[in-house]
Amino acid sequence: MPGRLIVVSNRIPTEGASAGGLAVALHDSLRERGGIWIGAHPDDGPEEGLFEIGSEPYQRLAFRLSRAEYDSYYLGFSNSVLWPLCHRRSDLVQLRPDYAEGYVATNRRLAEMIATVAEPEDQIWVHDYHLLPLASDLRDLGLDNKIGLFLHIPFPALADLSILPDPPAFALWLASFDLLGLQTRADTARCLEMFRSDPRAEFFQDGSVKFGDRLVRVKSFPIGIAVDAFRSLAETSDSDPFGGERPQEYIIGVDRLDYTKGLPHRFRAFGEYLQRYAGTRRPCLVQVAPPSREVVEAYRQITEELEELSGRINGQHAELDWTPIRYIHRPIARNRLAGVYRGARACMVTSLADGMNLVAKEFVVAQDPDDPGVLILSRFAGAAEDMTDALLINPYDVGDIAQAIDRALNMPLHERRERHRACMAAVEATDVGTWTTQYLAALDACAGTLSVPTLLDRLQKRQDRSASAKDPEVSFISR
Repeated sequence: MPGRLIVVSNRIPTEGASAGGLAVALHDSLRERGGIWIGAHPDDGPEEGLFEIGSEPYQRLAFRLSRAEYDSYYLGFSNSVLWPLCHRRSDLVQLRPDYAEGYVATNRRLAEMIATVAEPEDQIWVHDYHLLPLASDLRDLGLDNKIGLFLHIPFPALADLSILPDPPAFALWLASFDLLGLQTRADTARCLEMFRSDPRAEFFQDGSVKFGDRLVRVKSFPIGIAVDAFRSLAETSDSDPFGGERPQEYIIGVDRLDYTKGLPHRFRAFGEYLQRYAGTRRPCLVQVAPPSREVVEAYRQITEELEELSGRINGQHAELDWTPIRYIHRPIARNRLAGVYRGARACMVTSLADGMNLVAKEFVVAQDPDDPGVLILSRFAGAAEDMTDALLINPYDVGDIAQAIDRALNMPLHERRERHRACMAAVEATDVGTWTTQYLAALDACAGTLSVPTLLDRLQKRQDRSASAKDPEVSFISR
């Protein structure tokens, strides 16, 4: 009998299934298969182990992060080292001994908690860069389960990995998984390049990598959105989400406020478009940019830069009845945002580096196929690998973006329809439900084999751990 699915992520939905496509897809998989979702609870509390926050239709177990763990594991190593490293911003990496120590210790503590609830036939699906050492820690604790990782952000370049305090450990962490799921074929190539450069790795003809006593497969699984659900949301949304103040013609941008999204480049490019191409035309750039990690210095700096840019561009070009940039520094409800997408003449995605970028896919799905808007898409977003009929731009080239804006706003209907049709086909092929099914099928197919001496050693570790455990390490507290 197949075991349960154990999903592990940095955060956990605390009130049922989230409205986001990924959370819905994982919720459906857990409901159908049976399993557990484990993640950090957003609030402080007295619990030291796992505690239950829901059990229908699957079990949800949360754990608390201490203030020190939050600072070192989350804000520190995860978001001040790994995040900039993976997004080609090695200049923003902040190396501190306590960051690496906290990251390793927190993952080890989580592994010890998971080991108390995981059964031999369970499969464990780990999500994202916060939890890279988790499989290695679980192996050390004697778990032989199939364990997969999906990395939602770009895979780092080989040269950048040398910045890490212990570069060889990075490959060892990843090789402890049975399946490494990455967003794009380019990410897969970078991952394989890392293994090829490591003398501990051997390659098999089927593309799998032998690393010590482990066999790991590396494959791209481009993530998508829940296509039908978002299409329905856009079609039934408020026809005037602006509340009577709808711009006559507007371009939409939706991004978490982050230095990887190329937002200053976007604002400058829109200013250049107004200067060089607009003439008497009065389009508006509607930019939704909710705050993110505001305690990190790099995020405070980009907030100040965008405020200065939007103020300057509006001061130079605004009229009494027209504001060129509407900069919204807070979240917008998803159902309202779907209507904003649908009415936009274009959408700008100017990521300097991006795992996938689901905004690009949401915009395409929200469009009226008879009169669609145009997607302006950075070639450095993962979505550009398959959505080649978008207007692909170099986000570092302000002039290139400005020219693309002009082309999008003047594009004839037949070309808009053709580009939208092709982009829509790419989006439908990567529906998040299909993505989940394909990943789990690939994890099922993994060999999960170990050398005999290692297997015996880990069985002994598991027996020793079971014999010494007088009290369960997990507290189940219903909320």
